[in-house]
Amino acid sequence: MLKMVNDEEEVTGKFVLLLQYVICFIFGVCVLGLIFLSKASLLLLISASNSESPFENKPFTHLVLACALVVPNVLALAKALWKVSFGSSDAPSLNILGMVCLIEAVVAFGTSILVLVCMPHFDIVTNLYILNGVCLLPALLQVVFQLKPLKSSMLLPLVGFGFVFMGLLLFILAHNPQQHSEEVKHIKPYVALAIVALIFISFNWWENFTSYCKFGIMENIRENLQCTRNITYVCTSTVRILVIGTVVAAWIPVKEYKWEDVKTVSQFDLKIILCLFGIQGISSALCHWFGVLVCKMHAVRRSFAVPSVLATPIVFFAFLIVLYDSFNKYGKADSFNLTALCHNLKTSNDSDSVQILLLEIPRSLCRAEAILISNKVGLALLGSLAVCFWLGLIFSTFYVWGQHIQRIERTSQLFVRRLYEAAFMEQSMLLNTRVQKKKEKKDKRKSDHVMIYLCATMWHETVDEMAKILTSIFRLDKYKPNSSKSHKDNFEFEAHIYFDDAFHLTNPNDNVQKRVLNQYVKNLVCIMEDIYRIFSHEKQSLKDEQEDDDIVKQTIMETPYGGRITYTLPYGNILYVHLKDKQKIRHKKRWSQIMYMYYLLGWKLNKKYMTLSGKFEDEISTTNALKTEKENTYILALDGDTDFQPSALILLVDRLRRYPDVGAACGRIHPTGTGPMVWYQKFEYAVGHWLQKTAEHVLGCVLCSPGCFSLYRAAALMDDNVVKKYTTKATAGQHFVQYDQGEDRWLCTLLLQQGWRVEYNAASDAYTNAPQEFKEFYNQRRRWVPSTLANTIDLLNSGAQTSKRNHSISKLYILYQIVGTAASILGPATVVLMIAGAFTFVFNWNGNVALALGVVPPAIYILICYKVKSDTQIIIAAVMSIFYAFLMIATIMSIIGEMLKENTFITPTGLFFISMMILYFSTAMLHPQEFPLVFYGLLYIICIPSGYLLLPIYSMVNMNNVSWGTRETVTPKIQDKNKTKQVLRYEKKCKCICWDIEFLVKEDKKELIHHADSIIEEEEIIELSIEDKWISNLQEQSFHMMLVVEELDEEEIPFWNDLIELYLKPIEEDKAKQAEIAKELKSLRNKATFLFFIINTLWIVSTFFLQAIGSEIHIKIPKILPNGTFSKSEILTIEPLSFMFLLSFAGLLGIQFLTMLYHRITTLTHFIAYKGTEIKPQQKVGKYHQMYKDHEV
Repeated sequence: MLKMVNDEEEVTGKFVLLLQYVICFIFGVCVLGLIFLSKASLLLLISASNSESPFENKPFTHLVLACALVVPNVLALAKALWKVSFGSSDAPSLNILGMVCLIEAVVAFGTSILVLVCMPHFDIVTNLYILNGVCLLPALLQVVFQLKPLKSSMLLPLVGFGFVFMGLLLFILAHNPQQHSEEVKHIKPYVALAIVALIFISFNWWENFTSYCKFGIMENIRENLQCTRNITYVCTSTVRILVIGTVVAAWIPVKEYKWEDVKTVSQFDLKIILCLFGIQGISSALCHWFGVLVCKMHAVRRSFAVPSVLATPIVFFAFLIVLYDSFNKYGKADSFNLTALCHNLKTSNDSDSVQILLLEIPRSLCRAEAILISNKVGLALLGSLAVCFWLGLIFSTFYVWGQHIQRIERTSQLFVRRLYEAAFMEQSMLLNTRVQKKKEKKDKRKSDHVMIYLCATMWHETVDEMAKILTSIFRLDKYKPNSSKSHKDNFEFEAHIYFDDAFHLTNPNDNVQKRVLNQYVKNLVCIMEDIYRIFSHEKQSLKDEQEDDDIVKQTIMETPYGGRITYTLPYGNILYVHLKDKQKIRHKKRWSQIMYMYYLLGWKLNKKYMTLSGKFEDEISTTNALKTEKENTYILALDGDTDFQPSALILLVDRLRRYPDVGAACGRIHPTGTGPMVWYQKFEYAVGHWLQKTAEHVLGCVLCSPGCFSLYRAAALMDDNVVKKYTTKATAGQHFVQYDQGEDRWLCTLLLQQGWRVEYNAASDAYTNAPQEFKEFYNQRRRWVPSTLANTIDLLNSGAQTSKRNHSISKLYILYQIVGTAASILGPATVVLMIAGAFTFVFNWNGNVALALGVVPPAIYILICYKVKSDTQIIIAAVMSIFYAFLMIATIMSIIGEMLKENTFITPTGLFFISMMILYFSTAMLHPQEFPLVFYGLLYIICIPSGYLLLPIYSMVNMNNVSWGTRETVTPKIQDKNKTKQVLRYEKKCKCICWDIEFLVKEDKKELIHHADSIIEEEEIIELSIEDKWISNLQEQSFHMMLVVEELDEEEIPFWNDLIELYLKPIEEDKAKQAEIAKELKSLRNKATFLFFIINTLWIVSTFFLQAIGSEIHIKIPKILPNGTFSKSEILTIEPLSFMFLLSFAGLLGIQFLTMLYHRITTLTHFIAYKGTEIKPQQKVGKYHQMYKDHEV
């Protein structure tokens, strides 16, 4: 009975939907809380800088306040410098750069004047609301540039402009000295300065709100800035920092403060002011980060706009609560009386720093006492201006509520400016949200149209493995009916299966050999019929249709490369099965990939080009249309046993659809099967994806996109030196290792060297069978290890050129790969040293003796690998792996014992062991669905010598063996007519323990020579004829499908003939050439193994001599006891080389863990965004497992 990894279709459960809303709600609360902290801490800092506040060191307070304004600019400068230093960046024209720097200087000047000069003279409530005055110019620009179309959408910004303007008028009236006492006359110039400063600051978002401006000069400026962001931000951030520094440097002497007072700041001021600065800086940065995340999660309204709008009222109500609490403590009156409260606050002498800080809120209001009590209108004016400013913010940024965001949208597409404004947290985030242009439907349709070709390669897959890939294709057919074209995830797809070595010749009968299909193809046809009936039956039952017992008609045809079967799937999509004859076309996986790349991207896209050329009058339009078609055409590379859900494909499509520089993307590969070898690989794959692939994705690019489940962009494959170079025939020994043994990695290397980015999506899950036998596993890795090393070295050799061409690969990333490659090369020596350490502790041997004994077994195994056959090497490796597994258990016990013996875990080995355990467990906890895999970690650890000592030795020594090693079957041997026949004379079989022993004695049969020669001559004269019977044979095998014979399109035949002639012509056997290649492969093997083993030997010898020299050169560190104190009498000695290696390895793991954290956040964002926008199933979920019970194979 067929068994699938995923028996059911993937359906988003209620728990996942609930979790989606809960996460968005939590993130929204974080945005609101962080805005609250940012705004409250800033307002308290401003209030503390007032001359009447209890904080005496005013220069220090002003300096810290200026630093708070500078923090976002420092972050923007650091990010720009990073991108400029480790990537290529274009410089803007001097005129545009000068204009932008001038605007930024004006904005920075206005911000410093408002925050440092004006706001300390106003009360804290007025300061809270006048910050919304920065919406004045953005609201006006929205109105001005929408007047021509006279759209109704300009009504909201017009109302917003009116409210902000009204708020400014009320602000002037509330602080008019003609209505108040002489005490407030000094505020008049600060009111005027504040209004001017607000106007200056409102220029900050000019680029966003001039997007509708059709003036040529404005469009040129915006386009120029899009391409020169990095250099522009380096200049503008520097200008803003200088302007803010100049203003604060000039303002301190004007206020008659002394800069020398900064050196004499009290501990009281230092503690409170720096705490406020830290809260303001950290909360603002985190708030911006969470704001970006919730927008990418498609929670713009509930988790971004709502918290931003509610932040000001919530801060206001918090101030009222503090004010009410202060009155209860210090008011001493039955009813609220601000005068009495202010009088009592002047005589209070609290010593609690938090209480003193909170009392700044009522004290700030007391400084505006003359305004609030001199006229009953004063309070009404302040309340009215607060409401006007707040409504002005809402209406000016109302466009944010209607944002339509794509999944995993770039931050640069969400926000115009890279970072935030510290003084205007929610205002800057709302106004910085990019105003979206309405695209023409025609352009949108072109950009959204995606064509996906599913290409699976098959050879000797089992029935269960074939069923997995076919079920996945049928599942996708059901998910994507051919008629659905409305959703944003709409795409078209074709499925192609390329079957290698599909034909064979029968034994001669009457001088005739029949060309028929092998048993694997017949199995595919049978399972195809069963799965087709299952999905057709489900479709009929779901649509309440009557079951149709008519035989379904499909097509079959002969082709220049063999044959083709075309299936129309139940929901209208097409599946092509290409049957390759190795006598007509080159076989093996890389050549199958070249075959479908040229066919789909060459022939099919060429036909589209011919179609497009008739639609457009000029050549330029046709070329642009073809370019768009290439960018939106993808190839999904699959193995013949891959199992995946439609959502996994959509998540990969998202990355290519949104990011035009991504040439390939891969998903999370899960090995399937049973047995200890599969358990080992489950954890190995998990660690590789959790840490290594995420680090590659974040720091640079993924180096290998596995061919079992990877999505490639047609434009990337068709780029110079990619597919064309991929067709290179292996002629040298190095070519066989790099090109044919690791074709997927080599293809990615070509993409990276050409400037394309390769990415990893952890939410895109795919399942594939893993080797279940030790021999099969070792043979698979025998191909992977040398090819990985060869391609990595190739990439590192071209690192300088690649980093210039590929913006995602920096020189630091090249350095990271160099360190990682060095660590992997030194893996065998590291394992030997670890085993020697186990000998030392367990048996109390001398370190040098233990090291010598640790070297002996691998050295003997190296000699064995050079002398005996591959199968024997694997058997010996299996026996040694069992021995080493017990030794690894002893090693773990020795590490624990060492910690107990030393009475501390703070030793290099102990810290490394504990940190590794913590790292793996915490990493697994961050992958909750895969957490059970951590229990396979023990098996993985005890198998480290096998995987990192014996396997590299076996792989390197057998580098000259370029056979595939897996899924191979023995080719039937044709009996040699000239060979002397032998007659069995004696046979004896016996069984000893578990070994079958067989003795055979044979004797040559004597025949007359001239009689044999005459027979040979007769056979040489007779020529065998080949008769094609594969179509009729296959038609007989099909019971529920009628295979109708059709002819191949006449236009397609020349294409296949030319392609085969150029790239895919079967390689003729040349024994002399094969002998030369074998000799060259052995020479390459000898050179590579010599270098590989000599590096490991040098590492071991260096450690040996360091141990022999003694403790004179060892690093000595004081022993740290479990209570955290240092031991006065005991010290720990560490070997320098071991310490440096552990430090480097721990550093690599630390970097990988941090990048994994970042990648988990982006994966979570993408997953939530997908679940909120996925296509809802049009039909009910089918119960496959019940149907399989009725359809056994």
